[in-house]
Formats: sequence, structure tokens, C-alpha cells
Amino acid sequence: MNRLLNTSDFLLGTFASNCSGGMSVTKVEERWDNSWDNNLRLARLLDEAGIDFMLPIARWIGYGGETDFHGNVLETVTWAAALLAHTRRLTVFATVHTAANHPMVVAKQIATLDQVGAGRAGLNIVAGWNRPEYEALGLALADDHKTRYGYAQEWFDIIQKLWTHPRPFDWQGEYFKLSKAYGLPAPRNGRPPILNAAGSSEGREFALNNADFLFTPAIDLDRSSQEIAELKAKAVAQGRKVDILTFSHVVCRPTEREAKDYLKHFGNDHADWAAVDNLIALQFANAKSFPHDLLALIRDRMAAGHGGYPLTGTPEQVADGICALAAAGFKGTTLSFVDYVEEFPYFRDQVLPILESRGLRAPVEVPSESLRLAA
Repeated sequence: MNRLLNTSDFLLGTFASNCSGGMSVTKVEERWDNSWDNNLRLARLLDEAGIDFMLPIARWIGYGGETDFHGNVLETVTWAAALLAHTRRLTVFATVHTAANHPMVVAKQIATLDQVGAGRAGLNIVAGWNRPEYEALGLALADDHKTRYGYAQEWFDIIQKLWTHPRPFDWQGEYFKLSKAYGLPAPRNGRPPILNAAGSSEGREFALNNADFLFTPAIDLDRSSQEIAELKAKAVAQGRKVDILTFSHVVCRPTEREAKDYLKHFGNDHADWAAVDNLIALQFANAKSFPHDLLALIRDRMAAGHGGYPLTGTPEQVADGICALAAAGFKGTTLSFVDYVEEFPYFRDQVLPILESRGLRAPVEVPSESLRLAA
């Protein structure tokens, strides 16, 4: 069984390092360069530090603005395969759009990743929301979430049957007609972790029925705490266990003043506001990932960290924020930085020991300084 499904630790991962700019819609020169070399350097740092997973965004066109935020993106299945081959402990997710990828192909891709990573692969299912992206692919995005998730349900049902039914089978569904289909190999280490980001009622029902992790923003922690309790209760009533993950953006510095000054520098003074506004407009028009009654209030958060929960301040303050997420009921959070490779080592050295001392995470064997420098 994958470690993510069997640990008491508060989970930590990274998000969107395969995308230009990462999660920061900024014009600063040091914004994230999503090259393969940088992703490999980051994965090795995370692996040695005991970070749990890497989660990519599947993106096909950018958001415009001066930087064309997310206009340069490494494809997630090949990205995951390469990273799994270069790491030992880290789980790596592939993010896959249901409408753009046939389930027989995806079933085999994920089973192959399972072998490459010896059970460390995960699947993040995207039912679709970005209409211009679908138009660029020549696909039609259904206006209603019921249709999007109805398609996703049949898509995933086929994948699960391919993983558990080694003999050829026919499939006569609403969206797929298959004849004598089978999909060896199956994952050898049990079903890989399944993640789904969902905000609509239909999306959350899909996640509760199928996923191991529901991925959702943490805008207001009191509101999140109530939602998490309700979601977990619904999952239990259906005989399932579903944990809730969120995403965060880290600006960690020796002093609070330094952290806040840098946040203002990259996330306000030099934000790519045209790209931010394009991103917000698309969220309003086609998605329910963020609560629409709060979306207009988080424009600054969109610039700094794509709407992620802000972890800004000293190492102690950043640790306090992560503890607050855990207290609200989240099982884990992703982390993003303006420059992941440059900023993560400070987080590793200063914040992780605090989380361990507070019992949020078990200590891990820290590599020697020589190994860190080599990475």
C-alpha cells in the first residue's frame, strides 16, 4: 500500500512545479523556471527531506498577461515517470483530464508508473473546467457539472475494471463502447492513491465515491473545518474513508518583516495582474473550485499563490499556519514557493523540525550536508 494511504503524519507535498511560474502569478525575475533540470533538483531535495508527494497541474494553454502564466508546462505522465525513476520515497502524481485521455490508455500509463516507482505513483483526476483550453484541444466542455462528472465516473469505472479484471470484457456505457477490452499490467501494489479537486456538489460526490483525497482550497479555516467534518461524515456513511488536502504558498524568512516585504514585492508590486484577472474570470465562468462568494476577496492570494492558503512569516509562524490547517481537519497541504529549489532548503531546515517537535510529522533521516549540496 502506498504510504500516503497509511500514515498518521500530516502530509506535505509540492504543487505545480511542472508549470512556468509555479503557483505565483508574478513578473519578478526569479519566478519559477519549470525546466526539467529544476524539477529533478527539486524532486531530489524533497525525496531526501522526507516530503510525501509532488502534484502537477495538467495545463495546455496559459493565462496570458505579460508572463503568459502557465504557458510553459511539462506533461504530467512523462514528468511523473521520469521523477519516479530518480527518487526512492516520494509519491508522484500524474494529473489527467478525463475528456482528453482515453481510459484504456490512462489505466496502462498509471500501471506502468506503478512499476517504475514501486508503488509510489498517484492519479489526480480532472473532470474539466477551463473552457479555452478545451477549445484549444478541439473538445467540448459540458456546461453542467452533472454531465462532466457523469463522464468522469464512467471513465474511472473503466479504469478500475481494467485494473481488476484481467480477462477481455465488453463495455456498453453512455459515453464509451468497448469490445474485448483488457489492460494488463495492473498496478502491483494495490490501487494507487486517487486525488480529485472538487468544489461543486457533483464534483464532491464524485470525490467521495471514488477518491482517497479530496483537494480543496482553505479560504476561511472556520468554514473549512465545518465542510471537512461534513465531507468526512458523508464518506463514512458511504463506507469509505476520504481525506481532505489543501494547497498553500510559503514565504518563510528569518523575520516577519522580511517575509511580508517579499510577499508585497512579488505578489503585489510585480504581480502579473492581467493574468490574475484572466484566471479569476475563468474560475467564475467555468469552475466551482473556489467558493464564488469569496473569490472576489482573494485576488491578492491569486497573485501570490494561485489562491492557496498563505504561510507567511518566520519559521515559527509558518509552522503555526500548518498546525492551524491540521486543526481544521485537513490531512495535508501542498507547498509552493516563488523559487522552489532556492527556498525549500530553508523550509526544510527551519520549519520541518518544528512540525516534528509538535508531533505533526515523524522525524526522518536527514541527509548529510555533502549529500544536500550534491543534490
